[in-house]
Amino acid sequence: MPPNTTATTGDKPGKSGRKKGRKARLIVLVLVLAVIGGIAFGAYWSISTVRASFPQTKGSITLDGLSGPVDVKRDGYGIPQIYADSDEDLFMAQGYVQAQDRFYEMDVRRHMTSGRLSEMFGKDQVDNDEFLRTMGWDRVAKQEYDDELSDSTKKYLQAYAKGVNAYLKGKDGKDISLEYAALGFTNDYKPAEWTPVDSVSWLKAMAWDLRGNMQDEIDRALMTSRLGAQQIEDLYPDYPYKVGDESNTIVQQGEYDELTKTFQASDDSSDGSGTSTGDSTGTSGTSGNSGTSGDTVGLQSQLEGLYNALDDLPTAVGVNGNGIGSNSWVVSGKYTITGKPLLANDPHLSASLPSVWYQMGLHCRTVSSKCQYDVSGYTFAGMPGVIIGHNQDIAWGMTNSGADVTDLYLEKLSGDGYEYDGKVRPFTTREETIKVAGGSSKKIVVRQTEDGMPLLSDRDKELVKVGQKATVDQSAPDRGDGYGIALKWTALEPGNSMDAVFAMNKAKDWDDFRDAAKSFDVPSQNLVYADTDGNIGYQLPGTIPTRAKGDNGSVPVPGWNSKYKWTGTIDFDELPYEFNPERGYIVTANQAVIDPDKYPYTLTTDWGYGTRSQRITELIKQKIKGGGKISTDDMRQMQTDNSSDIAQELVPDLLKINLDDPDVREAQDLLQGWDYTQDADSAAAAYFNAVWRNILKLAFGNKLPKELRVESQCLWVDPVNSTNPVDDTQKVRECGQREADQAQPDGGDRWFQVVRNLMDKTDSAWWTTPASGTRPGADHNRDDLFKRAMIDARWELTAKLGKDIDTWSWGRLHRLFLKNQTLGTSGPGFLKYVLNRGPWRLGGGEAAVDATGWNAAGGYGVVWVPSMRMVVNLDDLDKSKWINLTGASGHAFSAHYTDQTDKWAAGELLDWSFSSKAVGKSTTDTLVLKPS
Repeated sequence: MPPNTTATTGDKPGKSGRKKGRKARLIVLVLVLAVIGGIAFGAYWSISTVRASFPQTKGSITLDGLSGPVDVKRDGYGIPQIYADSDEDLFMAQGYVQAQDRFYEMDVRRHMTSGRLSEMFGKDQVDNDEFLRTMGWDRVAKQEYDDELSDSTKKYLQAYAKGVNAYLKGKDGKDISLEYAALGFTNDYKPAEWTPVDSVSWLKAMAWDLRGNMQDEIDRALMTSRLGAQQIEDLYPDYPYKVGDESNTIVQQGEYDELTKTFQASDDSSDGSGTSTGDSTGTSGTSGNSGTSGDTVGLQSQLEGLYNALDDLPTAVGVNGNGIGSNSWVVSGKYTITGKPLLANDPHLSASLPSVWYQMGLHCRTVSSKCQYDVSGYTFAGMPGVIIGHNQDIAWGMTNSGADVTDLYLEKLSGDGYEYDGKVRPFTTREETIKVAGGSSKKIVVRQTEDGMPLLSDRDKELVKVGQKATVDQSAPDRGDGYGIALKWTALEPGNSMDAVFAMNKAKDWDDFRDAAKSFDVPSQNLVYADTDGNIGYQLPGTIPTRAKGDNGSVPVPGWNSKYKWTGTIDFDELPYEFNPERGYIVTANQAVIDPDKYPYTLTTDWGYGTRSQRITELIKQKIKGGGKISTDDMRQMQTDNSSDIAQELVPDLLKINLDDPDVREAQDLLQGWDYTQDADSAAAAYFNAVWRNILKLAFGNKLPKELRVESQCLWVDPVNSTNPVDDTQKVRECGQREADQAQPDGGDRWFQVVRNLMDKTDSAWWTTPASGTRPGADHNRDDLFKRAMIDARWELTAKLGKDIDTWSWGRLHRLFLKNQTLGTSGPGFLKYVLNRGPWRLGGGEAAVDATGWNAAGGYGVVWVPSMRMVVNLDDLDKSKWINLTGASGHAFSAHYTDQTDKWAAGELLDWSFSSKAVGKSTTDTLVLKPS
């Protein structure tokens, strides 16, 4: 691991997390502010002021509302383990402790989910607020709380909110967090009390980030302006359900039983009686258009505006990113050293500071009907319970299933309504007032269709204008007052996922676990399972819609035609699962859940293509071959595997390319004997990934619609054949990378499959090399395009890393900066310096198991990461391991702000204490919360 440097300056301040570094930043902060604002201003920002917001972790605190004393034990990383004698005390203490560490983060999140960011940050957030108010996450969350959740869940949410508010009582913003003190200079904002609905709303934000293929729907529709059906099919190839003789799905044993209308695992003898609520089995095809292009001609321009509107939202939400996935797998005891299962999980999310995850243990001193929980793992600051982890009997992990739970509808507007089957229906409307810090409030009107679909196009003035001018063919209704775009999404219906969290936390066996999963309606996740009795399993939960025959949800559809209305949802007993499969392991990494030949419903047409899952499976097989056994550390090493699948495909062909330029040949030689691992210090990995990026740009960049396009940034200059030879300096200047603003191609494993399918089609039109400089474009020749990419990559890296290839390394390109999600991205420069950390030079890469993702459209910087890693040992839970991306604290000068990041970057894991004895040994600070 190289030393950290400051995110804004690149200077080396010393090792992150050390006292020396913290003191240095404190001194800098005080000095800068003193100079800017004078002595009084500097005094206000004194070290004592900064430290005032740090949590009390020793001694005792009296809290109104507790029925008995609660112990909060923290280890050397500040990770809390809470001990109580009642459920309500346990969750009240959880709210108090999370607020101690992360209240500012919690406050920002709830303002985001409710569309109230402008109250904190001013007019720059109004557009985001308008969009989020239109979707109405907090309104749906309130409906869930009022009408759907169990009484016990409401009781726990109330206890959690009581704990948060006990922490807030009597505190000013500056007493809570440095960020509030900064906001206070331009804003009179004061934190309000926490409510149970604030906790429920965060599930909507996570559901949005894990919503499935909505972006792919938009992309495919945009492609119709420039590409034909076959070209779009090339870019969205059929999913490979078989790779060689191996299945490329999660569920490999069991199939759907048409007679009982249930899914039957091969070794399961239950005779469930669930029935489908859908009117149709839908279609079981793979990728491609749904055959509705004639109805969607007028959609093109509206989608261009929607694309831009959606592209801005991840900044507000803070956890989104194209290509996001996750890994989880579980291995049966017959293949482990201990004889009991091992379970691993590492969800991939955008890098954020603090991490989206919060590590915590919730323990009843004695598990009974009064106090039912003994659970430890990862949760979100602002939510009670544990989302991923283990209790005393079972462990579970999650990856995004990718189920298609969203559809976009083109709506024909008519007066104050919209057309549906030849009749005009009125919109349901509501007025929303957006308060703006430092400015005037803004009122908006939100329109929804009769079945609750918000009209997203109302949130963009350009979309309204375009809808009025959109051209349509004769099969569509007359334009009238224009066309709009509405969203259908399962998360906009009230559900009870919060019930599932608590039920899972206290589940004792497989049956309890599946019962809990029934309530996990959104977001739909792949759930992996293991227990101390030696069982392993998988369950797909979620509210997943069925569609009419001929509509596979792959592109937007006309809302004026009822045949495109959802026909129902898949009953839980029909959803795929596995229990103790014969092969002895289960791997989920966003690949297809099940082969459509075994299942009648279309879950999605946009799976991850299985690159990571195939590699994990390969690593497991290698380890158990010949009777080998897998250890906890083996699972850790699998998590950090950085092998490049696409490099293994391409390098043999790249080495055959005849290159005239000795400098480019020198770079090509780096690939000779390379083992395809993407270590941070690898020069070969740096060059290959640059070649891959340039292949994508040359083959697809300028052939896509402008919204999806990445133009090649390198000009071809041939100093031998050119009439105006140039030296290396000019090459470097002409081929220097300009960071692209456009999205896609992102380099994900869909593009692996696209290129893999085209490799044998050496004269495909996709291999046409763009003409530039003094060299005309090659005519449909794959190797000519590869040659151009290798040349461009050489000079791009020369511009970035220098001409001497001995100094090149992947980590110099592939860097992680951790930025505070609010003032660290848009605050004054000195605040960015104070709040942000990095960079870290990382290995791994796109679609590797160690998925440190980067976007080929914008450079090599790390944009999403394994947001945490864990390995649960079901033989001895105290021998389990875990790590977080950052640390327990959201306070910039806390010792626990980023104290796990160095170890995370190095692929290390921390000891994960669970039993009271192990927790006692690891405890450094104990705080007692006492009832009044």
